[in-house]
Amino acid sequence: MTTLATHNPQDTTTEGTLFVAFELSEKTWKLGFTTGHGQKPRERSVTARQQERVLDEIAQAKRRLGLPASAAVVSCYEAGREGFWLHRFLQGHGITNHVVDSSAIEVNRRRRRAKSDGLDVRKLLSMLIRYHHGERQVWQVVKVPSVEAEDHRHLHRDLETLKRERASTMTRIEGLLSSQGLRVPSLTQLPAQLEALRLWDGSPLPPGLRRRVLRVYAQYTFLSEQIAAVEAERRAQLQTATEARIEKVRQLMQLKGIGINGAWLLVMEFFGWRAFNNRREVGGLAGFTPTPYHSGDSAREQGITKSGNRHVRWMTTELAWSWLRFQPDSALSVWFRERFGNGGKRLRRIGIVAVARKLLIALWRFLETGVLPAGAVLKAG
Repeated sequence: MTTLATHNPQDTTTEGTLFVAFELSEKTWKLGFTTGHGQKPRERSVTARQQERVLDEIAQAKRRLGLPASAAVVSCYEAGREGFWLHRFLQGHGITNHVVDSSAIEVNRRRRRAKSDGLDVRKLLSMLIRYHHGERQVWQVVKVPSVEAEDHRHLHRDLETLKRERASTMTRIEGLLSSQGLRVPSLTQLPAQLEALRLWDGSPLPPGLRRRVLRVYAQYTFLSEQIAAVEAERRAQLQTATEARIEKVRQLMQLKGIGINGAWLLVMEFFGWRAFNNRREVGGLAGFTPTPYHSGDSAREQGITKSGNRHVRWMTTELAWSWLRFQPDSALSVWFRERFGNGGKRLRRIGIVAVARKLLIALWRFLETGVLPAGAVLKAG
């Protein structure tokens, strides 16, 4: 009996396709072009954000590489400070683009490895071809929000930034006064309190220090006014808007332990525009996926990946502590007390991350089905 040799036909799925990789920096962009494996990439540098120049380079690359003007173009770049406008620009010109999570790109495991823009763009090109051939685990592609969904993030992110900056000014004022052995109970009436403060020898506050403290206090007052304005805008939207995302915010706020800050952030960052198929997607996109290490006889947990949305991960962890306080009879709270209640601080911190993941999944199910998390109660009225 004659055995016929197995014939593997050459893959022609990328024939006539131009692959483009972008290595982005503040002043210069490096572009790499190729039509497939085995071909030396064509590399070009352009001034950053020169849109017409990018399109010209793509057209020139098609001519140089022997492709028709109508050839398909597939591109990629790493997510970063350029955001998603470049993705929308490329998509608007008929180019299939992928925004790549830079932390998910495989790298050489050697301790010392060469790095340059040229090496990076060639690496991206190689991985783009592999991804196009169906090797989906080569990297993780970022889900690009719509312009409207991205715009809805600015309100709570601005509020978060303003509060962080205001806390920084408070720390500066406290530090300046502590350098003279002084402190004030609050900052509400700071100018009047400065007049009454006395140094160790009974002398008043030095004029230079007093003026500096007042300048920092002016920043504190300005930031407080901006925070109040942003919070008022958010309350107005919550009271009057009828969009589906605002309805989800109201639904989450019905649960004890969840206020406007947590509900607003979770919806605008996560539940308001993403469609999840299962609980693993919810946990994974928030960065709550565990990373076990099993090799030979060695087995240990390395913690969560932290590769998802950091805003959601931070807020859900804060809500987990609030959940234990305001929902003590819920199944999640009972589980935490039984599993971690008798442990030390470190064990409780590990446990609260587990609660945060379970809580995020329970809130997703609550929004999707209306079923309350086990044992949870709603706010009165």
